Amino acid sequence: FSAFLACIFCLGGLDLGWPQDEKPAKRGSATHRRVANPFPHRMAVPADLFDGGHGWLNVSGPIEFKDLRGKIVLIDFWTYCCINCMHVLPDLKYLEHKYPRELVVIGVHSAKFANEKDSENIRRAIVRYDIEHPVLNDSDLAVWTRTGVNSWPTLALIDPEGKFVKAFSGEGHRAAIDADITKLVAYHEGNGTLDRSPLSLGLERHKLAATPLRFPGKVLADEGSGRLFVADSNHNRIVVTTLAGKLLDVAGSGAVGEKDGSFATATFHHPQGMALAGEKLYVADTENQLIRVLDLRQKKVSTLAGTGKQATNRSTGGALRQTALNSPWDLLIVNHTLYVAMAGSHQIWAHALGSGSIHVFAGTGREDVLDGPREEAAFAQPSGLASDGAYLFVADSEGSAIRRIPLERSGPVDTVAGTSDLSNGRSLFAFGDLDGKGSAARFQHPLGVAYSSGRLYVADTYNHKIKLIDPETGVVETVLGTGKRGDSLQPAELAEPGGLSIADGQLYIADTNNQSIKVADSAGRTLRLFEIDGLSPPAAQEQAPDEFASKGTTGAALPAMRIAAGDALRLDFSFKLPAGYKLNKEAPITCRLRATEPTEWVANDQFAKRHHATLDPHADKAFVSIPAALKAGRATLEVALSFTYCRDGVGGLCKLGNERWTVPIEVSPTVGESSVQLTAHVATP
Repeated sequence: FSAFLACIFCLGGLDLGWPQDEKPAKRGSATHRRVANPFPHRMAVPADLFDGGHGWLNVSGPIEFKDLRGKIVLIDFWTYCCINCMHVLPDLKYLEHKYPRELVVIGVHSAKFANEKDSENIRRAIVRYDIEHPVLNDSDLAVWTRTGVNSWPTLALIDPEGKFVKAFSGEGHRAAIDADITKLVAYHEGNGTLDRSPLSLGLERHKLAATPLRFPGKVLADEGSGRLFVADSNHNRIVVTTLAGKLLDVAGSGAVGEKDGSFATATFHHPQGMALAGEKLYVADTENQLIRVLDLRQKKVSTLAGTGKQATNRSTGGALRQTALNSPWDLLIVNHTLYVAMAGSHQIWAHALGSGSIHVFAGTGREDVLDGPREEAAFAQPSGLASDGAYLFVADSEGSAIRRIPLERSGPVDTVAGTSDLSNGRSLFAFGDLDGKGSAARFQHPLGVAYSSGRLYVADTYNHKIKLIDPETGVVETVLGTGKRGDSLQPAELAEPGGLSIADGQLYIADTNNQSIKVADSAGRTLRLFEIDGLSPPAAQEQAPDEFASKGTTGAALPAMRIAAGDALRLDFSFKLPAGYKLNKEAPITCRLRATEPTEWVANDQFAKRHHATLDPHADKAFVSIPAALKAGRATLEVALSFTYCRDGVGGLCKLGNERWTVPIEVSPTVGESSVQLTAHVATP
């Protein structure tokens, strides 16, 4: 299997299939029509595919490969530092939402950096990237090795019968995968081998409490105006405060989007770096592939550059709104020029403020750490910018190096600290945590840099440290952080800091995975939490599902029921599940009601609520008691129930059950049952 998969990657993708004369499958008692298999060759996936992983995330428990039968499966081999892997995530989300009942995406996180092997760090990356599918921590590369994968990202498509059909390497395959899934749906629907049962996971984002900041990526302190600007990345907004922590403004509603307009109505998509020129704040709107401008006086947002689509070629630049960008990650203004760390194209771009164009300033677009003339040098996911006025300093994250570019036309790009110019791309894997001089020093995926008074500060992100470099000598020393993830002020601990800025002798740190801004003195002797007075999370964007709108559920009409008048309407539920399945009693069971005929015997506001059922710990039963103060009369109720059930002994990839009933009810003032008895039946998968 691994050798075959490796061959497929070499060939750039190859169909796999099964014999076309195989007998048609049966589901239940119906024989389904046999149709032509769109993939003439297939190969069985080993049952132990996921063995060797170190824990499942974004799901309620471990997943066994057999539990994926009946679903189209797309396995994404990724690592959370990788910009190409980030670019694939919107494609996966698109496919998950287009095929919510047919497709299961499984992320296999096969780490590049040592820090990425930690499940807690992966958990936070899952939330930061808004991932909605199960993820396996493949920290020892067991699954990676078993399947013969050799690059990030790699996608493997598996059919509902557990057979491997196609592989894709790199990004940009949404249309091709979409077309293949459409073929698989048609084929397996016709042959009765497609399972459209909805799934219930256990998303990590539901486990995190709301915080005023959500994974702040970058921070910008301006000593002249006494203001601090925070890219509140996962809240999709920009927060403006005084340097003392008084909230001044918030730009962005919190919703994902690219809408221009007032601060209150404008939208962003995971913004990162910022640069200030007078009363204009330039923002790298990273996942929108745009550069935005905040007019701080008029309190309005506009768009400066980008088309809103990710660049798919190595453009040299062009007109501002006609040139596609590729993950702009940080911004810096020097001498009326806006410099852009274009992480996705591994280049530095530039825009002369007031002009109508943007262009490549340095870098070929090749991902590597190569010194030399600007037009020949190579960068590796540049993510942070700083300057002393003569040079541009770059946090070259994937190369774990700090680079330097002369701002004058003459002079080569060189590396201040970390390695460069190693053969066969080895510079991309020369990382660690080592103070020292120049090429002897080691970083681990640094994302931020800041310059002040002849010293260069580095957010050594995956080492959870702040380091200091003397640009003249290249000497590197640690000033903050123990090297382990934490949130202590004494001793100073950080969690993947992503941005730095200096004002009035104070170092402001975007402590990304601690959901906070920290402040240290320039020598790193003290560390304190920067509190923002009056800041709260944006209004919740996530809507609860409407059980009445659930696809695949029909309202079973029941005979009229007579119940006794009283203080409550009680609904008793029992569950008839397939053999080998159990009710997931850790997941909520929710019930909603609505009256299809006008009635005066129950308060209408009770129908608008979602009620959580009380479980019987000893049986597959539950009940809901609604304080409706029932009076004598008649009504027809619709009852919608949502619950989760799992295979015995697994509990990872659970299924979502939905049941609806139409119940005519007569409330008698004298005689009747004490409750309405309802049974939810789940068909055999």
